[in-house]
Amino acid sequence: MSSKHRGGQGEEPKVVIRDRRRIDPETGAPRSGNGARAAGANTPAARPAAAGAAEKKSSEKKADAALAEAAAKEVAELKAELEERTKDLQRVTAEYANYRKRVDRDRIAVVEQATGTVLSSLLPILDDVDRARAHGDLTGAFAAVAEQLENNLTKLGLTTFGAVGDAFDPTWHEAVASQPSAEVDVTTCSEILRRGYALGDRLLRAAMVAVAEPDGSRPAPAVEPESTAGDADVRGA
Repeated sequence: MSSKHRGGQGEEPKVVIRDRRRIDPETGAPRSGNGARAAGANTPAARPAAAGAAEKKSSEKKADAALAEAAAKEVAELKAELEERTKDLQRVTAEYANYRKRVDRDRIAVVEQATGTVLSSLLPILDDVDRARAHGDLTGAFAAVAEQLENNLTKLGLTTFGAVGDAFDPTWHEAVASQPSAEVDVTTCSEILRRGYALGDRLLRAAMVAVAEPDGSRPAPAVEPESTAGDADVRGA
């Protein structure tokens, strides 16, 4: 018995039509899978959805390309900043190295200056030691003390100069007396009145000397003319 007869109020049964054709009547292309779904995908109502999906995919590709371009630009900016910071670090390192060299050089100069000042204050004592040695008074314990003093000052870099027979140098010698001599060809130290002292290349005190000047009476050494091969040939002829 139908539902209409059972309840007194009935509804007509719904009719469902399923398209199971294997060939699409509009395109003529064979269908794959479920015929109903394939038919629904190729209907005019489904075509705008497919176009929207393609457009969405194209938009996603454009967005990915834009992101990749932005990332590449950011990487380039970071590389440029890294190079700039590296150059700044190298410049600071070089400046610091130069600063250390300058500080070390200034420290050495200060130490040498202080050492030179102290040694210069002791030179009169060394002069007294030299005079005592010249008069034969440097004996006994006094001689031992004087020798130890001179050794310690030598270790600090103190050097002496000035000896009879040295060529006169106005930078290192102070001439207080002069006399002509036929035995010298150039101005020569003939007597050391007071020794000179230096600290390395730094002059602490010039040597006080008497000098002998050439008097011009000494004949100049004869210079033989150089013989040539042509002269030898002429003499041989």
